[in-house]
Amino acid sequence: MATVSPAAAAPAVPAGERGATTIADRVVAKIAAQAAREALRAAAPAGPTDAHATVTVRRRATRRTFGEARVRVAVELGYPCDIGAHCGAVRRQVTERVGALASMEVPEVAVEVERLHSPLLESGKPGRVR
Repeated sequence: MATVSPAAAAPAVPAGERGATTIADRVVAKIAAQAAREALRAAAPAGPTDAHATVTVRRRATRRTFGEARVRVAVELGYPCDIGAHCGAVRRQVTERVGALASMEVPEVAVEVERLHSPLLESGKPGRVR
C-alpha cells in the first residue's frame, strides 16, 4: 500500500490567497536609525553618534520590494563639521541599508540635525564658538 504525504494531498493554494510578508514600521525605523549611526561613526569616529528615526511606510508591495518607506532621521553632530556632507552620508547609508535589509524602496530620507555638540561649550569655559 502506497502512503501519501500530507503536503502532496493538500490542494495547491493560489498565489493571491497565500498571505503576505510585511515588515513593521518600527523595524524599518530601527534599521534606519542604526544606518544613520553607522554613517556618523564613519564620518566622525570621535564625535557623537546619536540618531533616531521615524518612518512612514506605504504598502505598495511589488514582486521585488515590500513597499516604499519615507524616512525621517534626527541626528546629533559635533561642531564644527561639514553638516551637508554628514547629512548626505546619512541619506546614502539609510537608503542603502533599508533597501538591502528590508527590501523596500526609499524615495525620501529627511535628515534633521537635532543638536550640535561643541567641545568648547561642553568644557564649561565662557566664550564664543566660531
